[in-house]
Amino acid sequence: METFWVLMALVMLGFVLLPFLRRRRGGIEQVPPGHPDAADPADYGFAPEEELDVRMPGPDQDLLDVLDLVQRTQDYRAASQLLAGTETEGELRWQRVQAFAGAAALELQQRPGGVHETPGGQWLRVWRAEAPKDPGGAAVHAEFLVQQAWRTSTPGTDEFRIIMEEARETCGQAALLAPGDPVPCIVELSVARGLAYSQPEFEALWLKILDRAPAHMGAHLAALHYWCEKWHGSRELATAFAEAAAARAPRGSLLAALPLFAVFEHLPEVNLVRGFYRSEVVTKAVHGALHAVHSARPDDPILAHVRHLLIFFLVRSERWAEAMNQLIHVDGNVGALPWTLAADPAAEFAVYRALAVAGYEANGGSPATLPH
Repeated sequence: METFWVLMALVMLGFVLLPFLRRRRGGIEQVPPGHPDAADPADYGFAPEEELDVRMPGPDQDLLDVLDLVQRTQDYRAASQLLAGTETEGELRWQRVQAFAGAAALELQQRPGGVHETPGGQWLRVWRAEAPKDPGGAAVHAEFLVQQAWRTSTPGTDEFRIIMEEARETCGQAALLAPGDPVPCIVELSVARGLAYSQPEFEALWLKILDRAPAHMGAHLAALHYWCEKWHGSRELATAFAEAAAARAPRGSLLAALPLFAVFEHLPEVNLVRGFYRSEVVTKAVHGALHAVHSARPDDPILAHVRHLLIFFLVRSERWAEAMNQLIHVDGNVGALPWTLAADPAAEFAVYRALAVAGYEANGGSPATLPH
């Protein structure tokens, strides 16, 4: 028995190290930075790891400028104005609501406050107090509460339930303030997952979203979590949900990439099957996501999300040139799956980027051969 466990440990170690070992044909070899043979991401104009922005998946300069102003002055009005001028049904409003809520939550985490200190995120509290009928402020507050529940408490505990119940109430307030806005209902999808809505309850909420924004990719990504095996569904239900959405996706929609997210949500924790990332299931989902990326508008706010997940799968399946083609579009921003699941998203992204560069060069690629 002891020998068996030693052999198992060696097998597991092999699978951990396998991506970093030299292969005889078309392979790569990880060498220390600074080594004469090391592939250098900087040769491709990629940003240094310390400059990677973990706040969002792609650039949104208007949002960055407003976030900087709000956090520097603790005045919410610029955030309110930006959301008021952002299209209600689009993906961008949802992303900006998430970003403002995340900024307030991070401030509070860094400065919880005390006897002689004002807690972080005070601008959001003032926003809600001074403009209680501002739909943007209500939506940000609801998302802030959801993020706080997941960050600071454990699902199933009284503390978690209390915060989520407050979030549900705030979602209702936000929805009343902006009847056509899908964002409050999208926020409630996370509440539904946390509070374990029954499937009929969840489907009733989902119908409200489909009525407002039937092709909203952010809403579909949030709903997919509910249907996953680790929450209130199964691999089969999640796959069916994703494939149905992809099948009815309008031309140019990134919903065709949803099956790849379903595959990601159900990856085996330990993959002992050689070639899993080249299997029919993964290959088909990657193909659908690549097609979606090629068909989407260049300014689609969700495009960066899909490109980041493609980088993960393309590197894992050793499709180096295709991974590099995605990297040139998103490098610099890493606030997306799968990197945000890591303790250090920038470092995680940098590892995959280095592997892509090394694999690309091992197969004859160079900065001169990479199209921009």
